Amino acid sequence: MDFYMKLPRNKKEFALFMAVISVISVNMIAPLITAFEVGFSMDTWGDTMKVIPSIWFAVVAIVLITYKPAEWLTSRVAKKGDSFGAHMMVNVVFSVLLMSILLTVIGTWIGSRHISMEPIHLFFYKWPRNFAISFFVEAWIAQPIARLVMLKLHRYQDS
Repeated sequence: MDFYMKLPRNKKEFALFMAVISVISVNMIAPLITAFEVGFSMDTWGDTMKVIPSIWFAVVAIVLITYKPAEWLTSRVAKKGDSFGAHMMVNVVFSVLLMSILLTVIGTWIGSRHISMEPIHLFFYKWPRNFAISFFVEAWIAQPIARLVMLKLHRYQDS
């Protein structure tokens, strides 16, 4: 029942679900990672807010690219009889894993406003922190809120 009530049932609902998750995630993850990179200040936050729209477009594109591979990996680990929570946690792990790998490089390019080899050279230094921040925000904030939105929408539609 949780799968039916808390997850999107069609493409419009998927778009809403993805919009909720991506807006929350981008507005939390990008400023946190940037602050850890260059220091916590209002100037840092202001500079981050200027590139948030570009990062959001990149996140949406990468979600669409990594959605099927993450689903495939999830199906290899979580089996049919496993709980909804187990399926969601495994899916979050694989989604964040794939997205954080790409966004550790691409996000740095967007944030610094130039393409360089630096994020590739520093990848194994930066990626674990980026993964941890992203995983926390996705697993404990963005995804639960998006699933609550779906649950409320489905209760409204079904009544």
